[in-house]
Amino acid sequence: MPFSKLQLHPNLLRGVKDLGFTRPTAIQADAIPPALDGRDVLATAVTGSGKTAAFLLPILHKLMDERRGVTRGLVLTPTRELAAQILGDLNDLAVHTPITGAAVFGGVGMGPQEHAFRSGVDVIVATPGRLLDHFSRPYAKLSGLKYLVLDEADRMLDMGFLPDIRRVLRHIPSRRHTFFFSATIPPPIAELSREMLHNPVMINLERRAAPAVGITQAVYPVPPHLKATLLTALLERGEIRDALVFTRTKHRADRLARHIANAGIRVERIHGNRSQSQRTEALAGFKSGKYRVLVATDIAARGIDITALGHVVNFDVPAVPEDYIHRIGRTARAELTGAAFTLVSPDEEGSVRGIERAIDKRLPRVTLPDFDYKQQAPPAVAGPPRGRRPPRPHHHGRPQPHGRPARRRRH
Repeated sequence: MPFSKLQLHPNLLRGVKDLGFTRPTAIQADAIPPALDGRDVLATAVTGSGKTAAFLLPILHKLMDERRGVTRGLVLTPTRELAAQILGDLNDLAVHTPITGAAVFGGVGMGPQEHAFRSGVDVIVATPGRLLDHFSRPYAKLSGLKYLVLDEADRMLDMGFLPDIRRVLRHIPSRRHTFFFSATIPPPIAELSREMLHNPVMINLERRAAPAVGITQAVYPVPPHLKATLLTALLERGEIRDALVFTRTKHRADRLARHIANAGIRVERIHGNRSQSQRTEALAGFKSGKYRVLVATDIAARGIDITALGHVVNFDVPAVPEDYIHRIGRTARAELTGAAFTLVSPDEEGSVRGIERAIDKRLPRVTLPDFDYKQQAPPAVAGPPRGRRPPRPHHHGRPQPHGRPARRRRH
């Protein structure tokens, strides 16, 4: 079925055509018609399925006949990156319309966001915490709201946002058209959906989450101390052209990025300790090709949208199979193809078996020819000799007296 059969406003169809899309994905074909009829929507949809357009297009269609100057739509999402991505998609789809949008999230100044509230942009895309910050101010009133989207609801649960979501609901009208999207429906999410939705159309609830069919998956068994060396070799030999690489912790992301950079490969990193400007620059640089590798923690796993991404690499095996599905869903988006490689140390084999059970598929084991898998781990860096204290640092050219800590300057 082509998009032209979905009864969308012609100016929205022009935006869809500009993006090169001719046929809706499965979630779009299932969700858009009932949403246009005014039905609440409860849907399970994995990353890369096209779910953002599945809720944006019907809302934009309805907004075409609404008066300007009043915020009518609100999209709640768990991360800054996902909020920015959704706003970008909104702007692309609405390029031939007068509809406006704004992103509201932490890590940046509140001034432009306050202006968005005061001017009444048509759609606000927000993370819960920063939205609640604005709700404490008199200008942040959404009494005219008619359309609400809760995106990545299970990720909201993982990040502890459910109390914030319930607080947000107290600030918006109870009579509204609601879209509820989640990759999985654990009991707390099911309860929340019952509270938020009225007689919803339910889509894909019986379908188990699975990776997109265009993803080639492979496992590289490797000793833990050789993971970084193996990944660098895959990059140097051209086995991996460009890669979004996921690590378990921020510290490991920093350390891996340094290792890759030392090999002369352009790399950046994105995680919670990076400022918003650093995260934005890293993502923009990776999209533009300035960096071949972007190392990320799971905070960005559902918020990075990169067209034609070649590879996703799990440097650390995710403990939860759903996280694996969402990580590798950053490639093979919109029915394209891509590859997902997972570096597996012996103590991670149990997690891999859990992933294989979840996706009902055995992942092929692969080795890199002529790679020395028997290299010894480098010796640990020695600390100061036992019983001796390291010398005290000097501050402003003057040693601090023993027993009195240096006063820390506030930043």
